[in-house]
Amino acid sequence: MNLNQQFQRAHGAIPYGMTNDYMFRAVLQSNNKVLRGLICSLLHLSETEVISVEIVNPVILGKAVEDKEMRLDINVLLNDSTLINLEMQITNKLNWKERSVMYLCRSFDQLEHGQDYTEARPVIHIGFLNYTLFDEYPEFYASYKLINVKNHQKYSDSITLNVIDLSRIDLATEEDKRYHIHEWALLFKAITWEEMRMLASKDECMNEAAETIFKFNTDEQVRKMCRDREEYYQDLRNYERAVSQRDRDIANYQRVIVEKDGKIAEQINILAQRENEIAQSAKLIQEREEEIAQSAKLIQEREEEIAQSAKLIQERDEEIAMLRRELEGLKGRR
Repeated sequence: MNLNQQFQRAHGAIPYGMTNDYMFRAVLQSNNKVLRGLICSLLHLSETEVISVEIVNPVILGKAVEDKEMRLDINVLLNDSTLINLEMQITNKLNWKERSVMYLCRSFDQLEHGQDYTEARPVIHIGFLNYTLFDEYPEFYASYKLINVKNHQKYSDSITLNVIDLSRIDLATEEDKRYHIHEWALLFKAITWEEMRMLASKDECMNEAAETIFKFNTDEQVRKMCRDREEYYQDLRNYERAVSQRDRDIANYQRVIVEKDGKIAEQINILAQRENEIAQSAKLIQEREEEIAQSAKLIQEREEEIAQSAKLIQERDEEIAMLRRELEGLKGRR
């Protein structure tokens, strides 16, 4: 039984599909027809417009990958004039926007010393993501260029960023469907051989892709490389979950701290009000004490005045008594 017959009889779950970045590279690197077909769909090109498609950074398929974090994206030279970077990125590393721009700029910075700037090849970065890059603007196939932000005048065709959101195939436009981009996305995400055969039956290039996927799933060394990549991304997802949980814990701690700070600030405010009330009361007491002291002084002064008046009265009484005695003496002599 040849490979095609085995593929036609295959059933059940696909061990490793094109969303595995190693399988993605293996299929596109080993089958130029599949690569050409995919490029034509993504860039809206006809077969006659594609003279040559060459992968300029091939790897030895099946060879052990020492660095699990190595880049497995594919650099393609189209018609000897345009550089295309293809990347399968299923795990959300949270830095894709910055990383893709950096890769794009590095690819564009290709001139040797002495070359004219006009000799720089245009560069296109095409990323297959299994998550939505901008939640507020979900889109199946988006294209980004340098433009004037006011009037949308295109600045240059030299660099382009295309993003295929494999999680939003439902948003494929009529143009996406006309160039079969949504069918490639469905093929990439197929999870059973039955589903893949049904999708592959619609297009010769897709059928080539499906058979190539099946071939590499029977290659133990390639399967091992795909398994290593799955384990790496699983570890990465576990790490990201741990980081997310840590961030949630930190956010909860910060919320508790803010609440406690609020309560402390409230208590400080209450204490400040109490201290202000005490200070006000102390001021009133001091004023009352000053009033009492002033009253006591007035009373003392009045008592002194009364004592002085009593002394004067006593002296007057003594003078009157003396006069009476003198008057009595005069009466006696008469």
